[in-house]
Amino acid sequence: MRILALDTALPAVSACILDEGAERPIVCESRAMDRGHAEALMPLLAEVMERAGDGFASLDRIAVTVGPGSFTGIRIGVAAARGLALARGIPAVGVSTLSAFAAPLLDGGAEGVLAAVLEARHGHVYFAAFGPGGRVLTSPRLLSLQDACRLLGRGRIRAVGAGAPLLRDAAAAIGIEIAVLSAMPAPDIVAVARLGFVADPTNAPAQPLYLKAPDVKPMANQALPLASA
Repeated sequence: MRILALDTALPAVSACILDEGAERPIVCESRAMDRGHAEALMPLLAEVMERAGDGFASLDRIAVTVGPGSFTGIRIGVAAARGLALARGIPAVGVSTLSAFAAPLLDGGAEGVLAAVLEARHGHVYFAAFGPGGRVLTSPRLLSLQDACRLLGRGRIRAVGAGAPLLRDAAAAIGIEIAVLSAMPAPDIVAVARLGFVADPTNAPAQPLYLKAPDVKPMANQALPLASA
């Protein structure tokens, strides 16, 4: 099976083509950016497909990060993945950004809890927790920093993701020690591809996982007046 993985949910635009069972991707490209995902994705995708040499006809599946992350970025990636999958008649599967952060660190058989964390602003984080062997302890959710710390409890705790330092500092204030393994702003696109191989299209659809409402809301007191008849 050959998979195309896409990620535009966080401050990067990334694409990767990987064959199942292969140690290294056929081609992989990632560019850090805070804005401009919509303009950058298709040129980057065209470059990746040209470098792969076999074209879209060689793909068997498409994986895309579905969130949590940027509302606009998530929509861009999901729309592209679903459109490409529809055109090719192949499955498109969704991968949580939190799972993608955690996946490369779950193969070593380490004991304890691994938390994947992204900042959600206003004292909140997007949070998921995994046990030994990748067992899901807490599915992706939006929590206050205090609630996330309480949910982790005590013991050996590690954290990954751009929000990991925030969780570490909040936990230290109440006497809980957390080791930050990585604070990368976006997940490894190869990890997204590997998770895409094992995802069930029925249970992991390519649909946005926002976890919260948009921060930007219409201002009713500045609405345009209705035109008179």
